[in-house]
Amino acid sequence: MPLAFEFSVALRFLREGRFQSVLIIVGVAAGVAVVAYISALVSGLQTNTLNKTLGAQAHIVISPPDERVAPVWPVAPGERQASDTQARAQRLRTIANWPAVDAAMSRRAGISAVSPMTSGAALARRGEATRAIALTGVDLARYDRIVNLREKLVAGSLRIGPGEAIVGKTLAEDLGVRVGDRITLSTDSRSDSVRINGLVDLGIKDLNRRVVIVPQRSAQSLLDLTGGATQIDLRVNDVWAAQALAASLARELPCKVESWQDANSQLVTALNAQSISTTLIRSVVMVVVVLGILIGVTAVIIALALMTGLQTELRDRVLGANPHIYVWKQGGIGVNYGPELEKLKRIPHVVGAAPEILGQGLISAATVDAPAQ
Repeated sequence: MPLAFEFSVALRFLREGRFQSVLIIVGVAAGVAVVAYISALVSGLQTNTLNKTLGAQAHIVISPPDERVAPVWPVAPGERQASDTQARAQRLRTIANWPAVDAAMSRRAGISAVSPMTSGAALARRGEATRAIALTGVDLARYDRIVNLREKLVAGSLRIGPGEAIVGKTLAEDLGVRVGDRITLSTDSRSDSVRINGLVDLGIKDLNRRVVIVPQRSAQSLLDLTGGATQIDLRVNDVWAAQALAASLARELPCKVESWQDANSQLVTALNAQSISTTLIRSVVMVVVVLGILIGVTAVIIALALMTGLQTELRDRVLGANPHIYVWKQGGIGVNYGPELEKLKRIPHVVGAAPEILGQGLISAATVDAPAQ
């Protein structure tokens, strides 16, 4: 084999320099382990943060556009206008033709779940206790695919019908109620008594203090929005593509479209900063690991070069003064040795051939006395 000599020298070095070999292997393994640990740690933290943040809200929310004040008198080009426009109070409105929007979103690629919702402000009363709530009317099966209520249920059952509700656990504590008790829900013009079927923990205390989930028809009746939906919640396959999808939907629909990045800008900034710091740490660790590998490999190469050079020099000194192979013939080749030399030179790996005369003899030395002076 062409590399048999080099391989044997390298293997001999690794065996003889065991401590150095162990240090190189341990250093490389430790560097790779640190990079893998940091990557897994940061990815786990980001995933956990996203799951807690997005576990109680939709990835994209479609709602009616904000009401704006239109100027009564148009301004001609070149004219100046001094005006003070007061913003309009936003009324509780529904999405125009929301069933068609719901059907279109259900067919849209990249969207995994769609849930129309009728929500508004209301009051929850139990005896003398009164709390402001966010009344949420949904189709429970579809809404469960948005926020995964089954994992957040802490008491009761995940089931609502006419005259039934699911409330946040903090709101239940404030009102002093439990599963099976009744509370009164009131809006500006209507009120209804509902039975509590379950308690949920959405992971955010403010939401737990305000959320009351009822059937969508019950919310439409209480809020006087017959047949209407105030928003449509969407869940997407890729959470980081939600902002681009929301921008695309905003251009297509006459509605207000907001992604979770728009609603949680500080969280997005923190996640981006975390990703940058993780990349920086990973790069530094990789540089250190690569430098360690280079130093170790350089030491091995230098040692191998020294050992190879030493062995080559010894081989040249030992074999340089003697032929590698002797070829002789019983009785002698004779004086016509030219054809034999040509045959030997044509043999593969033979670089030279020369005749040599070998003989035996005796050499004796005689002692000669010096003449007397």
